[in-house]
Amino acid sequence: MVWRYLYMNMLAISPEQTEEIYYPESDGKPMGETDWHRKAMMALIEMLEARYRDRQDVYVSGNLFVYYEKGKPSSVFAPDAFVVFGVPKRERRTYKLWEEGGKAPDVVFEVSSESTSLEDEGSKKVICRRLGVSEYFLYDPEQAYLEPPLQGFRLTNGRYQLLTPDANGLYSQQLDLYLRLEGQQLRLIDAATGEHLLMPQEAQAELARLRSELAKLQRK
Repeated sequence: MVWRYLYMNMLAISPEQTEEIYYPESDGKPMGETDWHRKAMMALIEMLEARYRDRQDVYVSGNLFVYYEKGKPSSVFAPDAFVVFGVPKRERRTYKLWEEGGKAPDVVFEVSSESTSLEDEGSKKVICRRLGVSEYFLYDPEQAYLEPPLQGFRLTNGRYQLLTPDANGLYSQQLDLYLRLEGQQLRLIDAATGEHLLMPQEAQAELARLRSELAKLQRK
């Protein structure tokens, strides 16, 4: 795999060569280009975090710099949301492949907007392919810049193959989830149970309901 080649090159760089190198944590740009972009990004991250809350070997993040070449801060991209299996769940300021055993994200999501759609379909996709990202998904919440507005790709023999949706939507093998649009909203559905992952506002409403039920039981 290409990412393993990059990783071996990274290991060849001595600590003296990199100790003074600065890896920025932010580019100063806003989290989301639009309200649609920001809300969709945060919803994706929160739903995926909730799905893997009990897994200590799964890392979910987004809008975080992923550095993939040691000693070269320009070799970086920031997925809107991503999932990595087989690394410790912990807080990170950035994600550096050489500090994670060379492990690239397994799944990347990009929420496209007017200013990002060309990059999402172009350079970011190329980077993910070269790093060996197994699945790459694009979602346009405004349904104005991508056709179709939800697209998925799976890495097969070093190339991304476009996923064809079935009646349930686009299937992610890595996540065992279906992705589909309901109106303009991207929903994630557990392939095993058919249940929707709760959106943040739905999760809050469910928590409020459970607290109310508990309060009623305690008053009896």
